[in-house]
Amino acid sequence: MTSGGLMNLARRLLHLWVRVRTFPEQPATLALARERPVCYVLNEGWLSDRLVLEEAARRAGLPPPAAPLRVAGRRLASAEFALLRGWPLFGGARTHYAVPPALERLIGALRADAAADVQIVPVTVLWGRAPKQQDGILRALLAESWQRRHPLGHWLAVLLHGRHAHLHFGSPYSLRTLLAGTATPRLAARKCARVLRSHFRRQREIAIGPDVSHRHTQVEALLAAAEVRAAIAAEAERAGLAIEAARERARRHALAIASDYSYGVVRAGEIFLAWLWTRLFDGVEVRNFDIPGRIAAEHGIVYLPCHRSHLDYLLLSYVIFRGGLTPPHIAAGDNLDLPVVGRILRGGGAFFLRRSFKGDPLYVSVFAEYLHRMLAQGFPLEFFIEGGRSRSGRLLPPRAGLLGMTVHSFLRRHERPLVLVPVYIGYEKLPEGASFARELSGQPKRRESLWSLLSAARVLRRHFGKVYVNFGTPLPLADWLDARRPDWRAGEGEGGDWQRAAVGAIAEEMARRINAAALVNPINLVALALLAAPRAEAGEAALARQVEHLQALLGAEAAQRLAAPADGRACIAAALRLAAVHRRIQPAGARIVAGAHEAALLAYFRNNVLHCYALPALVASLIVQHGRLTEQRLRELAAGWLGALRAGLFLTLEEADLPAALAAIVARLAARGLVEREGGLVAAPPADSPPGEALAWLAAILAAVLPA
Repeated sequence: MTSGGLMNLARRLLHLWVRVRTFPEQPATLALARERPVCYVLNEGWLSDRLVLEEAARRAGLPPPAAPLRVAGRRLASAEFALLRGWPLFGGARTHYAVPPALERLIGALRADAAADVQIVPVTVLWGRAPKQQDGILRALLAESWQRRHPLGHWLAVLLHGRHAHLHFGSPYSLRTLLAGTATPRLAARKCARVLRSHFRRQREIAIGPDVSHRHTQVEALLAAAEVRAAIAAEAERAGLAIEAARERARRHALAIASDYSYGVVRAGEIFLAWLWTRLFDGVEVRNFDIPGRIAAEHGIVYLPCHRSHLDYLLLSYVIFRGGLTPPHIAAGDNLDLPVVGRILRGGGAFFLRRSFKGDPLYVSVFAEYLHRMLAQGFPLEFFIEGGRSRSGRLLPPRAGLLGMTVHSFLRRHERPLVLVPVYIGYEKLPEGASFARELSGQPKRRESLWSLLSAARVLRRHFGKVYVNFGTPLPLADWLDARRPDWRAGEGEGGDWQRAAVGAIAEEMARRINAAALVNPINLVALALLAAPRAEAGEAALARQVEHLQALLGAEAAQRLAAPADGRACIAAALRLAAVHRRIQPAGARIVAGAHEAALLAYFRNNVLHCYALPALVASLIVQHGRLTEQRLRELAAGWLGALRAGLFLTLEEADLPAALAAIVARLAARGLVEREGGLVAAPPADSPPGEALAWLAAILAAVLPA
């Protein structure tokens, strides 16, 4: 069988499955001149695209692309070519654009005959709809995007989206007109290829939206930045390298860092995560999403969540994307840049960084410039100010490395306002809880690997209650700087000790704002109460009353902070359902007990919200210790502890606000019958009475509250 026969057979077989919608629907609107030859141009040389073009041209009555093309007495093998040459049969070679030989031959023919011309018709073939219109994970991943496909990915896309293929005939270009004003055939070919690339880019933007990937659009620009060029020169001198070798090292750093954002990956992630959350959780409760929604249009945003689980960044991106906002680009440790997984994470917006930057100034410069370019272009960012996941449940002391780079970038360029948004993420049961308990008992931390990730799929058989996401009070960076360094816009405050001190102060402030956004869930309440009881066990009725005391102590903050039913027994039921505690039946009544393993896990959830009960526990402890004391003396004693509590638990309470806060706590204790007030005195009830026991129980929380 001849090659033409094989192509005809392949075309017929392909169209048993493929259904192509052609634009424009009436080919006459292309206004092709019959007396001039026509040459079709594809962006990539996939066999499938060429076959689809052949069939569409046949049905539209257009000149056949596979037929020989005669121009100015010269004969070309066919009337079509691709800007990006492909592999035999498969197409899509992973190379940069080059001037196609067929285009050079056409230009040579026109230069040999001044009267000749060729009509160049660009043809765009799209397999499937845009990712946002897909309702399946694989379909979304294989939908049209700006990333070039591997041959296997392309043929899978043909298989999945063959029923929804689109072919767009572009308006014809006169090759003679494109050649006007060019001095040499080589320049003419480059100009023509550039015009065609621009056409294909516009057509793709219309179909699937703008290209927002960093990896293949910004690496070269990153290397051309003045700061990176200087770092490359310094690296060449330091390491005794040629400039090109040092530049290649910088390129490898940039490629190792940069995200490869793909809307298809994000859409597939949304579909997958919507399924995953229903398997793992009773629901995802989101509060105060209006905060980023209100500021996203006019401000750059940096999300600063607490870090409890590997699910945190997936959860936050899901919530933001589901809410109609652009998901953030996420700073992730390079330990997560695993085979397959790393590529998916990059597609979702992750960019990777080393755990330590020490000893590699070139890496520092490349990373800082990458971060600066994302911020300057208005892309939302996300990083964990704690650096790593908290193994204890408390908010870890902030690590200000990335925040320092963020502030420095804003000082360099601040046309677009930048807002730091704290985010609290809380769980009722933690997927990593067992591994955290093992680490706290002295076992080494397990390294992330593809096998450990696959092993983690076992969590799908378990249940983790609800998860909570709360957006806290944002910090507009310019306003913060204006209040403390009015000359910062002039550059007089940039750099040096002042900037380092400012970054440290901002980090502490954001840690306080994260804690201020904490939500108290049923497991937090049961953990607080039960772990303060002797041997971590209590009568069920007494525990329910103590949980209700804890809820009441939140006072006016309860509406913002509480994410639990008001009934203490309902909170205990939630803990029992999640196997956080167990019930022991005795003749005197049911008791709620936390065994050694349960207590270790409960400590994590108690520690999540210790800062919410630091001051009430301190007040209870002082009253129990002294029996009776004046409110003035209570204020004096509490003031002595405030500095340590603020530093260890990142409290937002200022010293000037302490008297009002203490008065409110005493009033709540009195309303619950846990203290007695006589004039200016505050007294503890009898120690053996139920109120006295409840007050001592509350005071026992202080042992966990005190900073280590």
